[in-house]
Amino acid sequence: MKRMTALLFALFALAVATQIGLAQTNQLAATVKNELDAARTSETIVLSMKDISKTLQTSDWKKVHVTDQVSGQELLTQGIDLDGDGVADLLLFQSDFKGGETRSFILAAGANKVLTKEQFKAYGRFVRERSDDFAWENDRIAHRMYGTALETWKLEPLTSSAVDVWAKRVRRLVINDWYMVDNYHTDTGEGADFYSAGTSRGCGGTGIWENGKLFVSRNFINTKVIANGPIRVMFELTYVPWDANGHTVSEVKRVTLDAGQNFDRFESYYKTDSGAPVTYGIGIKKWPGSNLQSSRKDGWLRTWEPLQKGQAGNLGCGIIIDPAALADFTEADGNYLVVAKTPAGQPAVYYAGFGWDRSGDFSGAGDWDAYVQQFARRVASPLKISLSPR
Repeated sequence: MKRMTALLFALFALAVATQIGLAQTNQLAATVKNELDAARTSETIVLSMKDISKTLQTSDWKKVHVTDQVSGQELLTQGIDLDGDGVADLLLFQSDFKGGETRSFILAAGANKVLTKEQFKAYGRFVRERSDDFAWENDRIAHRMYGTALETWKLEPLTSSAVDVWAKRVRRLVINDWYMVDNYHTDTGEGADFYSAGTSRGCGGTGIWENGKLFVSRNFINTKVIANGPIRVMFELTYVPWDANGHTVSEVKRVTLDAGQNFDRFESYYKTDSGAPVTYGIGIKKWPGSNLQSSRKDGWLRTWEPLQKGQAGNLGCGIIIDPAALADFTEADGNYLVVAKTPAGQPAVYYAGFGWDRSGDFSGAGDWDAYVQQFARRVASPLKISLSPR
């Protein structure tokens, strides 16, 4: 009897040990290194769900829980389905990093997560009721671009593929509320639309650059939302083909904005009838009294200008691009331009964004300069990420 009890106890202990071992191996450690000597805030860590599912045995991103190894705090996550098959391809979460810091995060499968409205820090939508705007925002900035219906709007028709900006004082999401009250040109304490993009490039709009001239598209004709928070908003705008100095060009523009950041990532997928490589211009509207700075070495151009003759503070706009793609800095049609080249079949990739001195984030042009320079360094030095069973 004693032998039987001992045997059963041994088998039980083995089973418990086995389960503990399984629990330990059914986790992943994500090791993330910041190779810059500068701090990075609100950095987005992007992992492959395919790699995660091999160990965690789930393809459902809502069941994947990410914990900071040091603090033990569970982090907000987001899954992104890039190909529209109903299954997430990417898992996102965010963290802050000190200069040269390496941090570790634990991934484990668990109960299904349910997000709340308050957790969303990035959002965008097609606004048909306002003549086909597409508006998007995060907890720092907001934008809109213009759709087809605006071209024939009886009150104020506008044909433009500019990037408009809405300046925010608050961290919460505002575009739905501002459209609802239809008073977004007046600052009631949250910020407002002080910027008049018009037919310019606004803050980051593009066009094809040929023989010293800029050839721009009309308003977008179609939209597609790929991701819609809580961390990242990502969408595509499609444009009707247009003539660029005798060549027919079409464009699909993909825009990505992450929480906690003042720069959007833009990817313009151009197609030409000739199939030749594309030279394009990225523009910032030239305002009276604006101050311009640029760096060919680091691939950026920025402005700092008074809004509404200084009555609404000052706004800085910036463009960041891979220095290897940068061809020239110039001006055309009331815009400061970054002229760049992209190989045939490859998207034109750049970053554009803005900062406002009444947002609480920037006290003046010096703060904006520091942010632009730091963000350019971040773009040039992506985080180093590795996954391993734990």
